[in-house]
Amino acid sequence: MGGWEYPYLVVAGYFAGLIGYITGLASIVSYPALLAIGLPPVAANVTNTVALVGVGAGSMTNSATELRHHPRRNLVRDAVISVVGGVLGAILLLVSSAGSFQAVVPYLIAVASLAVVAQPSLRRLAGDRTFPIAYPAGLLAVSVYGGYFGAGAGVMLLALVLVSTSESFWRAGILKSFLLGLSNLVAAIGFAFFGPVHWLPALVMAVGAFLGGWCGPPVVRHSNERLLRYLVAVCGLGLAIWLAGAS
Repeated sequence: MGGWEYPYLVVAGYFAGLIGYITGLASIVSYPALLAIGLPPVAANVTNTVALVGVGAGSMTNSATELRHHPRRNLVRDAVISVVGGVLGAILLLVSSAGSFQAVVPYLIAVASLAVVAQPSLRRLAGDRTFPIAYPAGLLAVSVYGGYFGAGAGVMLLALVLVSTSESFWRAGILKSFLLGLSNLVAAIGFAFFGPVHWLPALVMAVGAFLGGWCGPPVVRHSNERLLRYLVAVCGLGLAIWLAGAS
């Protein structure tokens, strides 16, 4: 790494952390930044997963107390599902071809993006139902994808929480960050032993990601919820279109 790459990765990590917390699209900033310094795609992918552990750590440092409002039993169940999914996703990446999910992922991200905007209407249709089977199954699927690649996983998880539970946008964002952070963490541990992680870029970017994640909760709390929903949808649809064109 050259001298310019250190501040570049810190800044990229910061915006990845901030954007990742708000919209769930951290990888749309961090992954291209790692490619730009010369990392090959698979190495950039696993290095990105390790670096983005900083986002969850930063956001939880500034908002973990809010998780006490979530039923403990459900939180433990969701945490276990996220960990299992992250492990499965990491294994899948290490043993499968890099393009296995390319055909379906853009559509999943597009649907999730639209669901974030439509969530108030969808929740009214759902009434008081909490989808005790569909929600854990969806969480497992998103966690597997998060451990495998992760671009857009935050949008998918945010949409899942908003549509399947009665959580507000503010609390859904915290829960999303916690659960996605767990799946990222276990995938990163697996990559540390078995993947081509470039540690110096990962650690430098993680510093910025921590700072961006720490700044995320207060930004969301003091922002217009409707505006944030549309921001998530626009960014998510943009990522879906980009991935569809790249596949």
